[in-house]
Amino acid sequence: MDILSLIGSSFLTVLTPSTLLMLIVGVGVGIVFGAIPGLSASMAIALFLPMTFSMDVTNGICTLVALYVGGVSGGLVSAILLKMPGTSGSVATTFDGYPMAQKGQAGRAIGIAVISSFTGGMASFLVLMFVAPQLANVALKFSAVEYFAVIVFAIMMVFSLAGRSVLKGIIAAILGLMVSTVGVSPVDGVLRFTFGTTELLNGFSILPTLIGLFAVTELFGLAEQKHKMGTEKIIELTKVKGFGFSFREFWEHKFTFLRSFLIGLGIGILPGIGDTASNMVSYSVAKTTSKHPEEFGHGAVDGIIAPECANNSSIGGALIPLLSLGIPGDGVTAIILGGFMIHGLTPGPLLFTTNRELVYSIFAALIVCNFIMLALEYFGMRGFVKMLRIPKHILLPVIILMCMVGAFAANNRVFDVKTIVLFGLLGYVMKRLDVPVAPFVLSFVLGTLLETNLRRGIMLTQGSFTAFFTRPIAAAFLIAAVAALLFSLIKTYRNYKKGTQ
Repeated sequence: MDILSLIGSSFLTVLTPSTLLMLIVGVGVGIVFGAIPGLSASMAIALFLPMTFSMDVTNGICTLVALYVGGVSGGLVSAILLKMPGTSGSVATTFDGYPMAQKGQAGRAIGIAVISSFTGGMASFLVLMFVAPQLANVALKFSAVEYFAVIVFAIMMVFSLAGRSVLKGIIAAILGLMVSTVGVSPVDGVLRFTFGTTELLNGFSILPTLIGLFAVTELFGLAEQKHKMGTEKIIELTKVKGFGFSFREFWEHKFTFLRSFLIGLGIGILPGIGDTASNMVSYSVAKTTSKHPEEFGHGAVDGIIAPECANNSSIGGALIPLLSLGIPGDGVTAIILGGFMIHGLTPGPLLFTTNRELVYSIFAALIVCNFIMLALEYFGMRGFVKMLRIPKHILLPVIILMCMVGAFAANNRVFDVKTIVLFGLLGYVMKRLDVPVAPFVLSFVLGTLLETNLRRGIMLTQGSFTAFFTRPIAAAFLIAAVAALLFSLIKTYRNYKKGTQ
């Protein structure tokens, strides 16, 4: 009964006029950022993170998750109308969404995609609400030794699975760890890599770093490709009854929905993989298991349901390790982790005991945001389509100005503005060299936590490393980390051999 009353009060908190307004704005802005090719949910959250400073913690975090929900779903708009995925998590949506639109069924294609997004998101949020607290209860029994092993596993997973080359993933992860060591040591207060500069005493602030890596990097890329932008023909929406997708059709494809939801949820939980992989894997499985695989690529309904259901269900999956363990599930949740830190909170098992109201408010906000997303994409779709026509020479200066203001607002330091330029250039170089950014971000965000738990674990065991391999939970995670690395190395080697034959 206590849980039910807590859930009820959380919905009452979220449905207050001020919070509800922020959720509507957040979902709407997220859809726009997701719909415009080159922008993303990551960029939206990085840009709006400074705006949450003046909000109370509930409104601030709920706004960030609203941007997350809208950003992931918004990619379907340009994927179907432009054959250009608005986000990396909507790549597979183009395979059948655009062909259906070319047949004069653009409205129906978007309706199917919206319903699929809503269904996948809602199912994953309900799982999150009931699984995360139980996982947090288990995590409360973790010592520094177990936490170190979990973080190693998270980093190992992300750099071994985030790119085509495991070597590049390792380089990115090591670089992120190196940057995280700049400043004062978290345990003994030793200065490291400050080069006599007082501005580096606290290291690189997480907010300007993330804005640089996600927002400024993408802006550099868009500026480089400006001659290619805006030349695509946008297919106009057609009038359809409702969503163009009846309940009978929904029921006929129930197994596709269920399978795609489970794939998205499972992949979302794995650190560093995210909606991009779930989108592609779900589409591939749907095509493989279909009775009519020849229809895929020509406007198959299952070809739209599978990727959109999976990429939205990965949202709930990615939030499970973030809230219960303090480990980001993907790049977007790494930025949301920064939002928690800005408000003086650290996600993890203690959050469920010290800030239960906030946690359940986040659960309630996700469910409400899902309904808002459904309404906005149904009633406001034509308006979002017009957003695709905004000239990039108008859009880019506005966004870069927001980046600068947001970075400066973090600590009122010009150094933070320099930081976003520095990491924007670094991210751009990494992108040109095909080095994945996700391993860098996860390692940078978790670097201090990794070092702190390693040193605390050594102190706890009086200088012995044996506990890291003899404690069952720690040993299991370390073995899984090594297995993930070996699997990735073998896969990369096989791909290399195929490429040379």
